[in-house]
Amino acid sequence: MAENGVRQWLVTDADAGQRLDNFLLRVMKGVPRSHIYKILRSGEVRVNKGRARPHYHIAVGDVLRLPPVRVAEPSDPAILPAHLRGQLESAVLFEDSHVLVLNKPSGLAVHGGSGLSWGIIEALRQLRPEARELELVHRLDRDTSGCLVLSKKRSALRALHEAMRQGQMEKQYLALTLGDWKDKTRSVRLALRKNTLQSGERMVRVDPVEGKPAHTRFTLLEHFPGAALLQADLDTGRTHQIRVHLQAIEHPVAGDEKYGDAAFNQRMRSLGLRRLFLHAVSIRFTHPRDQQPMHIQAPLPAELEGLLQQLRQESKS
Repeated sequence: MAENGVRQWLVTDADAGQRLDNFLLRVMKGVPRSHIYKILRSGEVRVNKGRARPHYHIAVGDVLRLPPVRVAEPSDPAILPAHLRGQLESAVLFEDSHVLVLNKPSGLAVHGGSGLSWGIIEALRQLRPEARELELVHRLDRDTSGCLVLSKKRSALRALHEAMRQGQMEKQYLALTLGDWKDKTRSVRLALRKNTLQSGERMVRVDPVEGKPAHTRFTLLEHFPGAALLQADLDTGRTHQIRVHLQAIEHPVAGDEKYGDAAFNQRMRSLGLRRLFLHAVSIRFTHPRDQQPMHIQAPLPAELEGLLQQLRQESKS
């Protein structure tokens, strides 16, 4: 192991636009993700002499204080397993010199760490070694599948992040939920607060006092006995937003082990569901290079489509 001293890092155009946690993971190679978040929480990392949150996007001219850390000696990177390589290559929905959109598989985290050998970003960096600036534009929960956007150039990352801040990136999800849905459409505005347990697990709850504003619009697509297929449109992008909003209005998502209903989950398992029924079905944004409108769709995975077919059969009988 080697130890580095305190460093002052002036953010240039080459680094600007990245989330602070992602930047630290890249410049502090070998430091565990858990330690990165520890030094952020403790204030050992400073941005312009002040504390900053992991999701802060660093800007040109920012001065970062990077504390001394012990890092692992360089070693040969692990080789991406062949099955994962093939799975990700076949999941690419769109790719050019600036943007890559993936149909993210359920069960694969966007980042490695916490016992996970591979995340989406680490795997794709090995698959695309020429894309030296490959970064996640946004995130999806580990168990959620569907459209995930990555940038291949720093300029594209900045443009897409600005589009998200301006509400110009539209995301639609499909969710199978418990209960009889009464309205064709329903708008849910409930502030959410994120908590991290001692175990490191993230939990989110409705908190009208200290929570951040969150808005989800739901549209009924299909009725089933005791269940409903909904389309969810996000006006904000809080952690676990759809899942917690649906839990709060007593229509939790099928297969949700964290916020769901145990009896409903058991019933869905008996029909073959082995995952969370939440899928990012489409995304719209303006291409950062030529300003062309992009509308990319991710087909519903076979296991989710199969469950819907079984529920349709139940409805007829």
